[in-house]
Amino acid sequence: MAKSGAAQWALATVEAGGKPVAVLEVGDKLYRLGPSLARAGHAGIDNVVDVFADWAKTQVALDRAATLVDAADAVTPSRRLAPLLYPGKILCAGANYFDHLAEMGMPGAKKEDQRLFFFMKPPRNAIVGEGPTVHQPIGTKAFDWEIELAAVIGKRARNVSVEDALSYVAGYTVSIDFSARDHNRAPETFYKLDWVAGKANDTCCPTGPRFVPASAIANPQDIGLKLWVNGELKQNGRSTDMIFSIAEQISTASKIMTLDPGDLLLTGTPAGVGVPKQTFLKPGDKVDAEIEAIGKLSVVIQEPR
Repeated sequence: MAKSGAAQWALATVEAGGKPVAVLEVGDKLYRLGPSLARAGHAGIDNVVDVFADWAKTQVALDRAATLVDAADAVTPSRRLAPLLYPGKILCAGANYFDHLAEMGMPGAKKEDQRLFFFMKPPRNAIVGEGPTVHQPIGTKAFDWEIELAAVIGKRARNVSVEDALSYVAGYTVSIDFSARDHNRAPETFYKLDWVAGKANDTCCPTGPRFVPASAIANPQDIGLKLWVNGELKQNGRSTDMIFSIAEQISTASKIMTLDPGDLLLTGTPAGVGVPKQTFLKPGDKVDAEIEAIGKLSVVIQEPR
């Protein structure tokens, strides 16, 4: 769990007794979220998504709840699910690291020549947690990985300034943007790319292992990201290499659409993806994605379904 900032707790959703259970994570222990918040005078919440409806108030209650945990609320999970079941929207920034642009054929790219763009993934179908949860998309022969720092929106954002944008972030989690590179391309058509076929596949947005509040991240714009495939380090970057900062992404996105509490914003990936070397995933491969101060998310690729 995060140790770099003020908060000494995190949120997660785990499987216990065959059901999803929202938990408050303090140290290496997990406690049922509902009773923990009720003990802090903030009753009526039993899942992670609901904490963002009034994040300012709930965050104060969570700070207090973390000091009042009761062993009677302890949970022993069988596995971790995605922390947010389920975000309202999943908005993803495309090609947002300089070194990633370079490996994709654009070395020496300048920020002033770039345009921030987004694509979306379907929350109910794409979000999964750890374990054997990710199914290779049907028909793809170019299944690729991208580790991403994911920001969780904590209050309604519409047309916000860059200067104020980070105040709309409740916290962060780890995400992997899996994509079918061959389905993404449509060279025979006038639009050339098919973002839905390439990026919106079922189970292709694992998140976890926990949600860490923004107060626990000293500087989200200087944080390390690493990804391994079958134990081999593939990606090793820092968020300092983003072309458009997290604040710039939120500001731009909020001019396109309203960002609501509980929305998820994936902020781009560093170099080290499979497509430049034509190295892709297959069923049975294990992918580990780790971000400083948040933790490691591990999944195993399954057969298409």
